[in-house]
Amino acid sequence: MDDSIYERKGSKKAELLAKVYDHASRRYTRGFRMLTLGWSDGVTFLPVNSRLLSSEKESSRINEGWDVDSNSNGAKARKSATKKATEVIPELISEAITAGIQANYVLFDSWFSSPKVIRSMKELGLDVVAMVKKSSKIHYRFQGQMCSCKDIFRSCKHRRGRSRYLLSVSVEICGEDDDAATIAAKLVFVRNRSNRKDYLVLLSTDTSLTEDEVIALYGKRWDIEVFFKTCKSVLRLTKECRSLSYDAMCAQTAIVFTRYLFLAVGVREDSDLRSSGPLFCLAADEIADISFAAAFEKLQLFLQKLLEGFITRKEEIRALVLDFLAGLPADMKRFLDFEGLMGTSAPKMGCEV
Repeated sequence: MDDSIYERKGSKKAELLAKVYDHASRRYTRGFRMLTLGWSDGVTFLPVNSRLLSSEKESSRINEGWDVDSNSNGAKARKSATKKATEVIPELISEAITAGIQANYVLFDSWFSSPKVIRSMKELGLDVVAMVKKSSKIHYRFQGQMCSCKDIFRSCKHRRGRSRYLLSVSVEICGEDDDAATIAAKLVFVRNRSNRKDYLVLLSTDTSLTEDEVIALYGKRWDIEVFFKTCKSVLRLTKECRSLSYDAMCAQTAIVFTRYLFLAVGVREDSDLRSSGPLFCLAADEIADISFAAAFEKLQLFLQKLLEGFITRKEEIRALVLDFLAGLPADMKRFLDFEGLMGTSAPKMGCEV
C-alpha cells in the first residue's frame, strides 16, 4: 500500500481538486493523492485497487464534489475521497479480500505505519511489515515500559561489524484504551545506506520471521514505486485525461492500471521461468544450490583422497587432473593456483571467492 501524487497543475475547475503536498518535490501542488493497493508474489507486481483522495480539510479543497445520486457508486467514491488515507486503507483491503484476493502480509512505508492502522490490519487477519517513524510521540511497550524507537535504540547494545541489522527487539503495540489487547511485534533497526551514522526501523507483527526475512520482505515494497514511475512516464497516467469529472479521472486511472496488468503478465510469461509452473519447481528441487567455492572445495577434497589411495600412480593422476583443469573455462581458471598444484598433491584456491 502506498500513495503517489496525481497532478493536475493547470486545472482550476476539476471536481474535488485540492492542494496536496508532494513529498518527493517537497512542495504543494494541485491534484489528488492516488492511494493504491497492489499484490505481489515477490516477482510480479499487480495493481488491485486505488482511490483518488482529495483532502479531508475543506480549506484545502479548491472545488467540491458534484451532486450525484446518493445511492450510486460515484457518491460513495466521492465520500471516500474526502476521508483520511488511514481510514481508506482498511476499506481498500476489505474490498480486495471480499473479491477473493489472498495475502499474508501488508507492506507500508512510514507514512501509514501508525499503531491504529497496524491494529486495523490485524483485525482483518493480516500481518504487517512496515517502516516506522522515529517519532517521540509513538511508543511501544518494551520490557514493561512505554518507550519510543529512539529510547529503545539508546538503551540496548548494538551489533558490531558488517551485520545487516544493528538491533532486534520484541515489543508490544498497545491500544488507545487500557482494555484493548496488545499486539506482539518485532522491531529491527537497520543501518541507513545513504548515511552510515543514521538507522531505519522496520516493524513486523509476525514475530516468527527472522531479521533477514523482515528486511527482504520490506524490500519487496519497492515494486510499487516502479509501478508508479511506469504509469506516469510510459502509460501517461496524469497526461491523458483532461476531464473535469471525478468519475472520468477514476475511470482513466483504472484503464491505465489495466494496461499495466497486461504488460506485467506478458513479461512474466515471456521472460520469467517461474511461469513454467510445476516444471520450474521440479527443476529447482533437482538442482541444489551450491556456491562456486563450495563446489571446488568438494572437488579438491575428492582429488586429495584419490591421490592418497593411489600413491604409486601419483604422477599419472596429477597429469589427468591437469588435463581436466586445462579444459575449464577461463573464468573458472582464475580461481585456481596451477603452480601450487604442481608442487603438491592437493590443488589450492588461488583467491577468495
